[in-house]
Amino acid sequence: MKILVINCGSSSLKYQLIDMTNEHVLCKGLCERIGIEGSKITHKANGKAWTEEVAFPTHTEAFAKLVEMMTTGESAVVADKSEIGAIGHRVVQGAEFFTESCLVDESVISKIEEVAPLAPVHNPAHVQGLRSAQAVFGAHVPNVVVFDTTFHQTMPPKAFMYGVNYEMYEKYSIRRYGAHGTSHRYVSQAAAEFLGKDPSELKIVTCHLGNGSSITAVDGGKCIDTSMGMTPLAGVLMGTRCGDIDPSVVTYMEQKLGIHGQDMADYLNKTSGLLGISGISSDKRDVEEAAAAGNERAKLAEDMLNYQIKKYIGAYTAAMGGLDCVVFTGGIGENDNGLRRGVCENMEFFGMKLDLEKNNQRSGDILDLTAEGGRVKILMVPTNEELMIARDTLALVNG
Repeated sequence: MKILVINCGSSSLKYQLIDMTNEHVLCKGLCERIGIEGSKITHKANGKAWTEEVAFPTHTEAFAKLVEMMTTGESAVVADKSEIGAIGHRVVQGAEFFTESCLVDESVISKIEEVAPLAPVHNPAHVQGLRSAQAVFGAHVPNVVVFDTTFHQTMPPKAFMYGVNYEMYEKYSIRRYGAHGTSHRYVSQAAAEFLGKDPSELKIVTCHLGNGSSITAVDGGKCIDTSMGMTPLAGVLMGTRCGDIDPSVVTYMEQKLGIHGQDMADYLNKTSGLLGISGISSDKRDVEEAAAAGNERAKLAEDMLNYQIKKYIGAYTAAMGGLDCVVFTGGIGENDNGLRRGVCENMEFFGMKLDLEKNNQRSGDILDLTAEGGRVKILMVPTNEELMIARDTLALVNG
């Protein structure tokens, strides 16, 4: 079966078409600036890439264009859209309503809309994507939703509850939900397979590090805790997000800056993190370059991030009662050997021993970075959320 994997943003649509007979990616692409002047599509297939400016008033026109690119001309990978057997959609927030991936019907779409206040940027865009997919492909093609939050639904209440009045949870569903769950699930399973173990045998800390970053404790194949909170703002320092801070810092800054509500949320989400500390960039590569050139604030940003990741690894080792493996993944986790070195430095007492030579290697496959004598395996595992979505979609469509 050929499965189309979709990740819709408010003004974007990422896609991959995967042939599940061999899990081969036939094509991938991105529709940008949907509903904005200057919209375009970039489509990659058959070893080539095409970029074309096209008017995309809504996601529906974007879907129609990607179908055209996949089925006609030099960029075609299928003869007709009827060859696409199902569509899998990434959805950021499923709250407590969804504990696993599921087939889409009207009630599912209604629930995704209902919990949109918990992910106001993402969930409305996912609904647009679902509606547009149904309009372009027809009701006979099954759609499946795979939630970023479902992997974290195994957290016990002691991990997901906040210390505010309990009625805040009862009335407004205020609790920790986490994010990047599809990635954490994929890399923890891939790590177990690489080590020749069943996931139930392992205690793993997975570090998904990118512009947005989260750390997860995976005990016996299940999430028991994760660093992101009710929203993706919590946890470690990120590209433009502050991560964990004292809530009173927020009210104090509101008084000093004279900004409140959404303006303060934007300040914490878009002007903080690596960008705010370094004053250089939200891109870790730029920060690293500036630190190497002697910029003290850039060096501070690096040190803060490494330190915070260390703390989470230690905390989650205590929570799980042991540690067998640490996984680095995501754009930074997979490519930043300096960060991996900084995080693993002086962790030998923990059983973590990084092989510096192996750490400098580049690979699109899993790398074992553990030095001789290390008791805890240190792995770099390239994430593949799209494949995880396609696998869930295939399983559900096949019953």
